[in-house]
Amino acid sequence: MSHQRGSSTADGVKEPHAVSLKVLRLSRPSLSMQHPLPTPSPYSKSSPSSFPPPPASLAYPSTKPDSFILSPLLTLPPAFGSAYVGETFSCTLCANNEILSGSSSAKVITNVRIEAEMKIPSSGVPISLMLGPNHPEMEKGEAENGEARDPERDRNGVDLEPGQSLQKVVNFDLKEEGSHVLAVTVTYSETTPISGRIRNFRKLYQFVCKGCMVVRTKTGLLPSGEKEGRKWALEAQLENCGEEVITLDMAVLETRKRFRSQGLNWEILGEGEEIERPVLMPGDVQQVCFLVEEILGTGGEQLESTDGRLIFGVLNLGWKGTMGSRGFLSTGTLGARLK
Repeated sequence: MSHQRGSSTADGVKEPHAVSLKVLRLSRPSLSMQHPLPTPSPYSKSSPSSFPPPPASLAYPSTKPDSFILSPLLTLPPAFGSAYVGETFSCTLCANNEILSGSSSAKVITNVRIEAEMKIPSSGVPISLMLGPNHPEMEKGEAENGEARDPERDRNGVDLEPGQSLQKVVNFDLKEEGSHVLAVTVTYSETTPISGRIRNFRKLYQFVCKGCMVVRTKTGLLPSGEKEGRKWALEAQLENCGEEVITLDMAVLETRKRFRSQGLNWEILGEGEEIERPVLMPGDVQQVCFLVEEILGTGGEQLESTDGRLIFGVLNLGWKGTMGSRGFLSTGTLGARLK
């Protein structure tokens, strides 16, 4: 996780806890990069012995050396990384019974429970998070297989033998920029032959969510026929402000009642053409455009404006990262100001 802000013990006991908490972010791996060394030219005057063998520079040596910079090996993220608006923040919460198996300790750890909340910048009230054993994509697969999820499964306590762990996965859709705080509370019962007590502790983990996609829009009025509704061209400039390459796979203008829209982007194909989705490097900009048409009323009347402005709807954007991680963003309401 990002840096830990602190911890507290609600029961005031100074004795170390028998249960510890580990919080790790779940991120997709990346392909390991290799930098092949130059091979001697047939016309080189240097001795062949001065060049290292080509496989020595490869991250994944094989009988068929490949000079491509990406290898089949996967690399785990070396640090917490960056969190972006539109992504699903996932992490695993692991409560561990620190009593070693075979030790002489008479303590018995039972009814271990994990609870999590997320504090977001726009609200002073923390959001209670649902804990589950799986990642969202795995849970979707379970639902398709008819395996219903039991909410009580997340709230029931678990008895932990010495050395055992309780692991949960928490997921949260990031929708705004700014500082977020993940609060995790662990509660458990600690029993000895002569006494028993309920103990708990709470840890806070803070991270900053940044914007991945900057959207700038403008509208222009288009000519239309006498018995037709008004028409506008809505242009949107999409800038990748993140640190990794993304592929746009969706740009849809979701219109309100009395409007319809048509995308004029990569989904328009000629005969025999294949769709080619835009790939945005960090800092790249992609222009998208939509034709917005007004639907006249039954009597041919036009839609009345509100404070001199017509609201078309919202722009929904979807993208994928280099290893298939998905992001989704909806803008605020878009429209045109009438002169």
